[in-house]
Amino acid sequence: MSQPADFGYGEEERILRSEAQKFFKAHNDELKLMHLVGQDSNPHRKPECLWDQDVWKKMVEMGWTVLAVPEEAGGLGMSAVAMATLIEEAGRVALPSPLMATVSATYVLKACGTEAAAAALGSIAEGKPATLAITNRKGAWDSKSTDVKATVSNDMTTLNGAAWFVQDARKAEFFVVSADSEAGVGLFIVPSDAPGVTVTPDSIIDLTRDQAHVTFKNVKVDAARTAAKLGKGDAALDAATPAILTMVSADMCGAAEWQLQTTVNFAKERVQFERPIGFFQAVKHPIVNMMLMIDTARSNMLNAACAIDHEPELASTYAHMAKASASDMAEFCSGRSVQYHGGMGFTWECFVHLYFKRQIHNQVLYGDAAYHRAKLADILMGPIIA
Repeated sequence: MSQPADFGYGEEERILRSEAQKFFKAHNDELKLMHLVGQDSNPHRKPECLWDQDVWKKMVEMGWTVLAVPEEAGGLGMSAVAMATLIEEAGRVALPSPLMATVSATYVLKACGTEAAAAALGSIAEGKPATLAITNRKGAWDSKSTDVKATVSNDMTTLNGAAWFVQDARKAEFFVVSADSEAGVGLFIVPSDAPGVTVTPDSIIDLTRDQAHVTFKNVKVDAARTAAKLGKGDAALDAATPAILTMVSADMCGAAEWQLQTTVNFAKERVQFERPIGFFQAVKHPIVNMMLMIDTARSNMLNAACAIDHEPELASTYAHMAKASASDMAEFCSGRSVQYHGGMGFTWECFVHLYFKRQIHNQVLYGDAAYHRAKLADILMGPIIA
């Protein structure tokens, strides 16, 4: 199946983008964002989980948690392009919420195709935040990489171990946990308040989200919460990975667009040597490069999202391309946005640092540019044999 024109971006996606922009302008402008997450500049403060739960409830009322959920599980089953559109707008306002984590969990559960996964998708459709607990201590999340071990006795599975780098862990009502055994990898739905679950917050630079490592000690999971049986979980994770990478890339594209527009406005207003600083080539040319890199990253991101919808056999290739491009772009645009705000750019009072920190976090989340270029090379040329 070939891709449709404009990556399948049509009237529904335009309406969704417009409604998201109106909503975020009303509920999450820069002043509100700074007031919410930027009150404490102490670098030694304890890890915080700062978000507006009333805004999340309004987002649920808008129906955003049902968009990616399949129709048979109570959702709308909208395209990955539509979801990327929404996530891009959330990134543009650096939204502190479990939206991206919940969407990522949605795609993993969708790939499981079991009754337990469908029930969890129904909970997401109702507005319950979820997140993935699939990453090991080294940052890997692919097959056989989990630090959580599963043992089976009769119809009960017991989980022991820890998941690391869990995004928005303290906002989530349940985790989608990958666990390994002799029979292979399985995926399990574990409530955040289940006995034996301990959430330990991490100190991270991104003020707009929280991260934690989650420990599981003799956590019991029955068949009703087994999203993918042991031996089936790795296939579901592989199937959902392109969507996860694409959504992170979309978030970076949105944040970078804010960085570009804010930097352009400042370059028009800040005067040096009796001219706006945007007059000088040393400033204007790198700003143009910001624009070009954002357009390239957005094209790669939409291409990957469209492949998920129409060319699933190419989705993994295009998702690695999108994440590599977006990670390079995020690093470049973040650096320029700070530099071209001059002496105020690196201060706490300047909004730029909130986006800089979100971008640096996203840059390495689920692999940086070098990692994804290496994965892409493996796909196109085969793994290198030492």
